[in-house]
Amino acid sequence: MAIKNLSGMHHDRYKWIALTNTTLGVFMATVNSSIILISLPAIFRGVGINPLSPGNVGYLLWLLQGYLLVTAVLVISLGRLGDIVGRVRIYNLGFAVFSFASVALALDPYQGGSGALWLVLWRLVQGVGGAMLFANSSAILVDAFPPDQRGLAMGINQVAAIGGSFIGLIAGGLLSIGDWRLVFWVSVPFGVLGTVWGYHSLRDNGQRADARIDWWGNLTFAVGLTSLLVAIVYGIQPYGTHSMGWTAPKVLAFFAVGIAFLAAFFVIEIRTESPMFNLRLFKIRAFATGSAAGLLGAISRGGLQFMLIIWLQGIWLPLHGYAYSATPLWAGIYLVPLTLGFLIAGPVSGYLSDRHGARILSTSGMIIFGASFLGLLLVPTDFSYWIFAVMVLLNGVGGGMFSAPNSTAIMNSVPPDQRGGAAGIQAAFMNTGFVLSIGIFFSLMIVGLTNSLPAAMFKGLSTNGVSVAEAQLVASLPAVGSLFSSFLGVNPLASLLGSPSAAHVTRAQWQTLTGKHFFPNLIQAPFHHGLVIVFTTAIILSAIGAAASALRGKRYIHEDHSMREHVGDLTMTVGGVPGEIALESDVVR
Repeated sequence: MAIKNLSGMHHDRYKWIALTNTTLGVFMATVNSSIILISLPAIFRGVGINPLSPGNVGYLLWLLQGYLLVTAVLVISLGRLGDIVGRVRIYNLGFAVFSFASVALALDPYQGGSGALWLVLWRLVQGVGGAMLFANSSAILVDAFPPDQRGLAMGINQVAAIGGSFIGLIAGGLLSIGDWRLVFWVSVPFGVLGTVWGYHSLRDNGQRADARIDWWGNLTFAVGLTSLLVAIVYGIQPYGTHSMGWTAPKVLAFFAVGIAFLAAFFVIEIRTESPMFNLRLFKIRAFATGSAAGLLGAISRGGLQFMLIIWLQGIWLPLHGYAYSATPLWAGIYLVPLTLGFLIAGPVSGYLSDRHGARILSTSGMIIFGASFLGLLLVPTDFSYWIFAVMVLLNGVGGGMFSAPNSTAIMNSVPPDQRGGAAGIQAAFMNTGFVLSIGIFFSLMIVGLTNSLPAAMFKGLSTNGVSVAEAQLVASLPAVGSLFSSFLGVNPLASLLGSPSAAHVTRAQWQTLTGKHFFPNLIQAPFHHGLVIVFTTAIILSAIGAAASALRGKRYIHEDHSMREHVGDLTMTVGGVPGEIALESDVVR
């Protein structure tokens, strides 16, 4: 009995070690996915280039999306690899790769385009490490915790993942004030700690899959998804006289290659004996509906940060007297209610889902999440902060109520030897959803701005002394430039107009045009027009996600289900009495 109790104590201690280490891993990975959003102005100043110049927009977009793209492409492969060779082994390697890439980013030795390219390439490497962490952390947790405690564990882990993406906004604002390199250095001590600690304390106690690596599946999936996501990145950029590049031959070619390779991938996965992407998992109702709801939630949530940052940095903060140089930090601070809502709701909802299942909590959370978008639509562009704070708090609460129970239900529904692959699929859906969201939200916003910004720009410039010809030229420029300017917290008119003499305006008029209030006042009505389109789309996606969540059925735990089937078969063999089957099933339940 003493030996049994000692073993139980050891197991109980290990699960908390696993939770702490994996929480540190996903927190570090997601902080780095968002810390750069706020830090971009300081980073580009540090390497000495203007990100809004036509030739440099690619650096801006790849720094924003390269990390997410690599993570989305690799998580399924690395999760399935964890099923085969060991989840802890891949997870620990992820910590090491992430830490090494962080050091390389902080030590960028170049300036100009070379310096920006160095950052882009090492962010891609950092994404490889992040994919290793994302792909296996959930599976390690599910292996370590019993079914009746997984919701709480996943809730804490999910809060670290989603909460980290919000905390990164504040951290980026604070660190970039001192030195842009601190944005990358901050990950290094955590990465080293996690690497050493993981190698000494984590162990592979899950079931291994006796399978070969699906090389053709990995190859076709990587090429196909990469092509689609690259097409989205370039589709946002201007092309010729068009405000976006969706009709550019390069973009169309990437889409064609992506669709062809993904079609080949699904054919391969159906026929291979040990698929990387186990399509059979989607026959499990809880897995299929939860995955669909998670993808829709990721698409709805992914672009939200960008829209709120543009709203705060480009419009609200300058209108309320904040200097453009201070807007990144204050944008992160004013988004604290969003983080707070998620931090409160995530663990509580995960704990409750262990007792009551995920359907009610996740569905209600998605409904609250969608309703918060409706509330934000009703908030004026130049709002009273407390109204905005309540709406983003509700958004965080809804996201927290949905994420932890949904993730727990998905992971509970799959066989133990498929957990790495299942976790990889969920991480792929989340990161792909974020990349899709950026493409969708930015495109919809640009459509809204293209319809309303030129007239507002022409009227504002010509009213303040700019010649008709010059005002028409600036107003006809692609709206994406103004959108990125707002995202970076920059008034673009100084660079667009050149100088007071070039714009043929007086010094007083020039100060008005390039001051804190003119551009935010100019863009706020067109921005709200675009915001209506963007948030309406998010509301629709959230409603569909809530419907998918509601269709998940009753609580389903694969181990319990398998045990009932085993006990049922056993009692049929031994006793052959139907009443005994029901009795035994009730006992197992």
